[in-house]
Amino acid sequence: MVFHKTDVLIVGSGPAGSTTARFAAAKGLSVTMIERRPEVGVPVRCGEFLPSSEEIGDMFPKAADLESLFEVPGDLRLRELEGIRLVDPKMRSTLLDFSGYTTDRDRFDKHLVSLAEKEGAELITDCLFKRIEDGRAVTALGDIQYKVVVGADGPGSRVARSLGLPANRMPYPAVTAQAKGDFDPCIVMFFGGVAPGAYGWIIPKKGQANVGVGFSPRFASGSLSGYFDSFAGRHGLETMGRTEGKFVPSEGPISETVSGNGMVVGDAAGHVISVNGGGIPTAMIAGRICGSVAGDHILNGRPLNDYQREWRDIMLKPLKKAVFNKKLADTFAFGSDARTAICMRMLGGRRMGKLIRCRSIFP
Repeated sequence: MVFHKTDVLIVGSGPAGSTTARFAAAKGLSVTMIERRPEVGVPVRCGEFLPSSEEIGDMFPKAADLESLFEVPGDLRLRELEGIRLVDPKMRSTLLDFSGYTTDRDRFDKHLVSLAEKEGAELITDCLFKRIEDGRAVTALGDIQYKVVVGADGPGSRVARSLGLPANRMPYPAVTAQAKGDFDPCIVMFFGGVAPGAYGWIIPKKGQANVGVGFSPRFASGSLSGYFDSFAGRHGLETMGRTEGKFVPSEGPISETVSGNGMVVGDAAGHVISVNGGGIPTAMIAGRICGSVAGDHILNGRPLNDYQREWRDIMLKPLKKAVFNKKLADTFAFGSDARTAICMRMLGGRRMGKLIRCRSIFP
């Protein structure tokens, strides 16, 4: 039974989905986002850090008009941060300049949805996407008829699977929570010390911090909750509420992001910076392209493959460098805490700064 018809159907209302919806709706089309949860942005499952537009432009120099894309109300910029401190297993640290701010991810996601709604997009919550069947989206609420479908439904994307697109390979499990306290205005990243291949973070907010742990299944075999408890105990973190887990794509973009009249974007497409897990900037850059191409496709027959061509032109080279740097770390640094400490010391601040900015670390 068809309960809804739309020009562009977007599965997922995170930064990738809402940005796609915003730019597709700006073309004057009917655009529908469906979200399987009852509330946008809840639960929070990320570090809640946004690099400055200058830092994003430095990583992706071909991306245009970043100031307007990433403009947010002042109350969403909770705390301006001044750098990233990288800590090795022996607790030796290196401070790198890096600008950005922390936010409340649930409110941030709601803001992006509101921008899409102002352009005319609609949101349907509590609507689980199941599969594509006979050219329609089968959902928990009934079938949806569309002209273009976009999967913005995360690393285990059901839309990608329905379209026959590749799956993300080897996603990293990660867990996050909030911790009470006053913290210095910089991100602190801990490598090793909890388990080989595991890493932890403390990202300051106002009167609290987003804290978490992730690990590479290739090197660590314990439980995520166990690693998190060990990390929190070691650093005296007083956590609040429950921890929330997710999977983070770690192998770069999938090989194909367009199939028939469907596309995938954001985590579903592997649009994640492998060396740090950052995915909001890439999701929004790709979402802007995806929405514009979807609209032009319906209005004047523009090929959907233009989306893949454009996001690759802007992001593929830096994302591939990040994947290469991560694989170097996997090969040489993640076998043991001793190897991690040696490699971080050998790299030094200059090369580690290149690493987090998706640049070649050699020479």
